[in-house]
This record gives sequence, structure tokens and C-alpha cells, in this order.
Amino acid sequence: MTAANGRQAGATRGEDTVSAVVRQWQAVHPGLDTGPMEIIGRINRCAALLQQAEDAPLRRAGLSRPEFDLLGALRRTGHELTPGELARETFSSGAAVTKRLKQLTERGLVERRGDTRDRRVAHLRLTDAGRDLVDGILPEQLAYETSVLAVLDLPGQGELAGLLGELLGRLEGRLGTLRA
Repeated sequence: MTAANGRQAGATRGEDTVSAVVRQWQAVHPGLDTGPMEIIGRINRCAALLQQAEDAPLRRAGLSRPEFDLLGALRRTGHELTPGELARETFSSGAAVTKRLKQLTERGLVERRGDTRDRRVAHLRLTDAGRDLVDGILPEQLAYETSVLAVLDLPGQGELAGLLGELLGRLEGRLGTLRA
């Protein structure tokens, strides 16, 4: 799809804030290809709007998305993780994980066990209350996310998931090698 095709397709779906921004840039720089802005801008705008919604089921449970991601990582891996492993699983900084773990431990959702060979290492696992919370809220959270995506038909959702998966896979590979 060319940038021009992308603009035409976007126009048939309705106006969004990125369309207005693109038109403004095209007025200032008529020869500039704004195709990448139309994609990246929309991804960023969607992400911002989804973050503002704050995931209603999580909010009702008194959890932030990053806290739920930590609990979810402990639940889905099915075994204890170190704080460093949790940081990698959740794409978070070590400091952010430490802060969230402190709060989740105080709430009785996560417990910490010291390593028998190295006192500097901690192993983390869900408590029964943490596992029950994740198992209870996950279906509700998925139903909420389904309702958010209901503006797209199922084939459209599948197409979007595939395209985003392809983009993410390539970015992770490319950016991963740049960081190394």
C-alpha cells in the first residue's frame, strides 16, 4: 500500500486526529511522504487512548496495567521468577519492577523467597490470593478488551493482529541487535 493509498483508505473510514495532523504537514511540506506518520501516529494515538481508559476491570481491582502484567507473568510462566526475569518478561526497568513488587507483596499477592545459595537473589511467586485475583480478573479483562476491539469485525481484528505481529517481530529483531 502506498502512502497515497493509505490516505485514501483512511478517508473512507472516517476522520481521525492523525488525518488532520497529516493534512497540516502536507500543507507545510507538500512533497513529503507522510505515510509512516499515518501508521506510527495512529499506533501511538491508539496506545495513548487505551492507556487513558486504564483498563476498567483492573482499575476496579485496584491494579494498574503494569502491576497486572507482573502478576500475569508469574501466573502464565507457572514457576518462580527473579526480579530480573520479571523485568524481561514485562519489558520494565528493574527499578519499576522493584517498586511494583513491594506494593504487590504488601497486598499479599506476591511472596519472596531468598535463594539458598546466593542471598542477593530473590525468587518470586504468586500467593493463593494473587493467583485467585489473576484467574478471576483475566476473563473480565479479556471481555473488556474484546468490547474495545468490537469496532472492527473479526477478519479485521485478525488482519490487524497479523500486521502488528509482523511489525513487532521485525522491530524486536532489529532493535534488539541495535541495543546489543
